[in-house]
Amino acid sequence: MYADSISRFKTMGDVDVVWHDGTYHLFHLVLPNHDFIAHAVSKDGLNWERIENAVFVGHPGSWDDHMLWTMHVTKDPHQPGWWRMFYTGLSRRDSGTIQRIGMARSKDLTHWEKAPDFWTNGKTRSAQGPSFIAGSYDENSSFPLAAKPPHYEHEAESGRRWISFRDPFFFSENGKGIIIMSARTGEGPFIRRGCLGAAEEVEPNRFELTPPIHHPGLYEDIEVPNLLKLNDRYYLIGSIREDAKVRYWHTSSLNNHWSNFYDNVLLPAGNYAARISHDDRGPLIWNFFTANPFKRSRNNLMPPPKRLTTGKSGQLVVKSFEQFDQLVFEKIAAPELQPLKELRSNPQAIQRFDKESGVLSLLSIGGFEAFMFDHEVYCFRFRTKIHLDGLGKCGILFRYDPQTSDGYHLSLDLIKGIAQVRAWGESPTASVEQAFQFRSLQASYWPAEPDREWDIEVVAIRNYIEFSVDGRVILTLSDTTYKTGLLGVYVESACVSLKDMTLEHLEPPESPSADLPRG
Repeated sequence: MYADSISRFKTMGDVDVVWHDGTYHLFHLVLPNHDFIAHAVSKDGLNWERIENAVFVGHPGSWDDHMLWTMHVTKDPHQPGWWRMFYTGLSRRDSGTIQRIGMARSKDLTHWEKAPDFWTNGKTRSAQGPSFIAGSYDENSSFPLAAKPPHYEHEAESGRRWISFRDPFFFSENGKGIIIMSARTGEGPFIRRGCLGAAEEVEPNRFELTPPIHHPGLYEDIEVPNLLKLNDRYYLIGSIREDAKVRYWHTSSLNNHWSNFYDNVLLPAGNYAARISHDDRGPLIWNFFTANPFKRSRNNLMPPPKRLTTGKSGQLVVKSFEQFDQLVFEKIAAPELQPLKELRSNPQAIQRFDKESGVLSLLSIGGFEAFMFDHEVYCFRFRTKIHLDGLGKCGILFRYDPQTSDGYHLSLDLIKGIAQVRAWGESPTASVEQAFQFRSLQASYWPAEPDREWDIEVVAIRNYIEFSVDGRVILTLSDTTYKTGLLGVYVESACVSLKDMTLEHLEPPESPSADLPRG
């Protein structure tokens, strides 16, 4: 986990991660100034260290002298051992209303030099002092790239007053490379023009615009796009500002149309600006999380990454990061978790543990009962197989205070396939009409099937919370309301069976600014 927020005045923004020689390299924006692209490194994807900043805004008069926006770092296909960073820049001359795409190059991922700026009167400028890569560019370079007709909206129109052409992502296959970007078509309903534009690399470092690769016809913008190929299928991933979620589309060929599944939400609300990278185990998805998805300028955090795979029908599946295994310092099995304490002493509640099968049955015929393990939890992972018998309710309680009922409530609708995590408890300023606080933090869904057993997993590391069903991450969020407390299972008018339970205590990563105030 990574936050890099030491005050309320600055926070991290869009991210990009590169795996190289056993190290993850994180590049991210710094909000609200957008004046440089920061750089951090990690060996495990959980503990991070800031190092030298990568790229700064240009000198006055440069095309990127106002702000820097989203970037993508990738290997240079034309010069082995070198790297290219495609990034978004805004100029003071345009008052920041026109977005363009530039490029910088590096041989070590630490020292970067921008492509010469031919935008200002044909003059070249070194944006970062003495030339680090002398003579590495030719004057045929097409940077900065800008939106142009006939395929893209290129003039500010009344009511919007800025041009979308940002968030580049480079994709190559069979010796051919393209940049895709967040752009807008020049025609159609004004707030439905958002598309994924494209520019083909016709010569090394020279790109020409092509028609959009995809235009759903639904959104104002599709932000921070990604293009990848998994198991002979292509996927487009983008962040949608309208509902603050990460969505995706798929196709069998880049020359074919793009389709979506009945549920194409890849990450739930609050998770934004997802980026795909590959390490030695395959693709990972990274993003930043914000508690207020419609005001993404404070207390952002980069959660642990998730492993990206495909399901049997081709849907993308997000799985928990296997590096959590390295954080386990104590593992407690089901027999050691017995007996559970009945929190409400409901006379219609019963618990029974079968030592032979390892099945724990929790029953509450009428009303609510919480069955609590005698274990204080802070950073932990809880796994079990769960089955609901009846039409009542159930869920998980964690970091729970039995005296005040303060804690996190993870409600599980195993019939409809709905999971929702809430911060619930006594209000610190209790009054007759406002005696408790009840905040829904995040909700999501999965395809439910009647009367079956589900593998579930709850992870809590510092202020990060994650919930998975059958290996698929459903909830992923950050919250600082509750730090420690008990773990338990609640039942209301139903019977819940738990099998193969394990509770693992985890060593928290030592990332800087890992615990953030709620904002």
